[in-house]
Amino acid sequence: MKKSILFIIFLTMAFVFSNEAMAQKFPKLDKSPMDAAAYPSSYRISDKTVKIIYSRPQLKGRSLARLAPVGKVWRTGADEAAEITFYKDVVFGGKSVKAGTYTLFTIPGDNEWTVILNSAKNVWGAYFYKESDDIVRVKGTVSKAKEPIEVFSMVFEGEGDDFNMYLGWDDVIVTIPVKG
Repeated sequence: MKKSILFIIFLTMAFVFSNEAMAQKFPKLDKSPMDAAAYPSSYRISDKTVKIIYSRPQLKGRSLARLAPVGKVWRTGADEAAEITFYKDVVFGGKSVKAGTYTLFTIPGDNEWTVILNSAKNVWGAYFYKESDDIVRVKGTVSKAKEPIEVFSMVFEGEGDDFNMYLGWDDVIVTIPVKG
């Protein structure tokens, strides 16, 4: 009898604690989920030159000009400003950049975008952007996408130490050359 009561108490406690563990509330997928791009892009290569973490907003019937206005500093994605980490010194858009982590801002334009590496970290949006924190500003060339890009995307492509960073959204592709 004593063993039966202990067994019932044990089962009751196990049930209560297992329900508490299952009661965790996990958030749903963000409207602009976070993503990463790296070079080299293979996940099997751990010796990366660069990795960027950014959120991926969607057009959803809105215009690119509304979401990333021409001539205004943009966080280059959604939510938190994008953070780019160079694991070694590089030449980014023709300018030398030391290994480190930077916030990536852009200023959209019709024929070129200004691409900014900034020393601020853990930044929400571009609301508190300070030009005095800029490390470098480079020009990214603009070309037209063959098909509209619904979700903001970044990718690195190239050969060896010479590669490009591409930003794509709507009918716009911005290219910035990088040498590792």
